[in-house]
Amino acid sequence: MRFLQTPLAGVWVIESDPVADERGWFARVFDADMFRAQGLDPCVAQCNVSFNARRGTVRGMHYQAHPHAEPKLVRCVSGASFEVALDLRSDSSTYCRWYGVELSAEGHCAPESRRAPESHRALYLPPGVAHGYLTLADGTELLYQMGHRYVPEAARGVRWDDPAFGIEWPHLADELVISERDRSYPDFRRES
Repeated sequence: MRFLQTPLAGVWVIESDPVADERGWFARVFDADMFRAQGLDPCVAQCNVSFNARRGTVRGMHYQAHPHAEPKLVRCVSGASFEVALDLRSDSSTYCRWYGVELSAEGHCAPESRRAPESHRALYLPPGVAHGYLTLADGTELLYQMGHRYVPEAARGVRWDDPAFGIEWPHLADELVISERDRSYPDFRRES
């Protein structure tokens, strides 16, 4: 596995190293020791799946408040999505900055190649970093490995299109599918 640092402190893109042959390929996509060696929390308290029927579905930007803040590892297992990490840690050097990356389940790896198809990446978000995404294909499914169990009273969010962050979402001609909750978060107020 390769850990690629993003411009946001503690947010990583993780690529796998497949072993390929005429059948296809096999790859390790999680290794607690390797995560620990990178300084990342390898704890998995629960796993979640999110299925999105339509292209143009927006979910987020979600996080859990302290002391229930959660690290999260997100992988696309069907379809494609534009994933966004938004740093909401007021003590972070990248506070209020965002990073976006496309995750996809499509792709292939030639038998002679030892490199993972770019389409089989994962995104690691540390506690205090909000997560959201826009589906780029119908039938997009995401798998989340969560480092803390879901605590409803700790659930928080900020609006996906809040001008305080200036997130540059890919343009889709279709109408967006978004929940009323995600659409109606109030404007963000920066902590000083």
